[in-house]
Parts: sequence; C-alpha cells; structure tokens
Amino acid sequence: MEIRRYRPTDFDGVQSLWEEAFPNDPPWNRAEIAVPAKLAFQPDLLFVAIDGGGVIGSVMAGYDGHRGWLYAVAVQEDCQRGGVGAALVRKAESALAALGCEKVNLQVRASNEAVARFYTKLGYAVEDRISLGRRLSAEP
Repeated sequence: MEIRRYRPTDFDGVQSLWEEAFPNDPPWNRAEIAVPAKLAFQPDLLFVAIDGGGVIGSVMAGYDGHRGWLYAVAVQEDCQRGGVGAALVRKAESALAALGCEKVNLQVRASNEAVARFYTKLGYAVEDRISLGRRLSAEP
C-alpha cells in the first residue's frame, strides 16, 4: 500500500469509495463537488491510499492557520481494520504539522460509535463542544 497526494486519475476511485463509505451524505459532500473544491484550495492536503493500482482509502485535511481539520477519512470496507485508516490519518496529521498546525479537529456523527472508537485509539478525545453549522448557499 502507498499513501500519496491525490492525482486527477484517482477521481473515479475516490468517487466509488465515498459512495460506499458515505452513502447517505448530502449532495455537497459528494466527490463531484468536494474534490474540485478541495483542489481549488489546499490541494496538497488531499491524500489517497493506493493498493493494487486502485484507491482503497482517502483523507482530506484543511488548515486555517489556527486549527486543522480532517474530512472524508474513508477506507474500502474489505480493507478496514488493516491499518489503512490510521496511516491516512497520520499522513494528514504530518502534513498539517508541517504547516505549523498544533491541533486537529474532526467531526463524527454521534450514532457512529465504531468510528468514534477508531479515533479514540488514535489519541483523539471527545471534547465538550456543540457543533453548529450553516449552509451559506442554497442546497443543491
């Protein structure tokens, strides 16, 4: 397995992976919208895990100069629990640290206990916060 920066030829693999990993995500989180948006801003913070020539994992990170964020951490179902997800997270953390980032945040749906346990094992902790959000544009 290799973890590297996203390349345009990875799009179909990422799209397929996200459809499997995030089947109920809203339209604005789908690859055809999120990937071009990421490539327009901090494109060096989108990574893929490649095995056998295909995309088996992804992680998208962002840094605003104050906090880092992780998004779209996904691993193909038949490759889970083999260290791919942890390696992707560590790659993103390393890239964020190189930019001067000292703290990384992420969000997990409250109902997704398995994913919360995954991040806890990687050293993340549930923080006493309320997550708020607001769409600035009309929903597609």
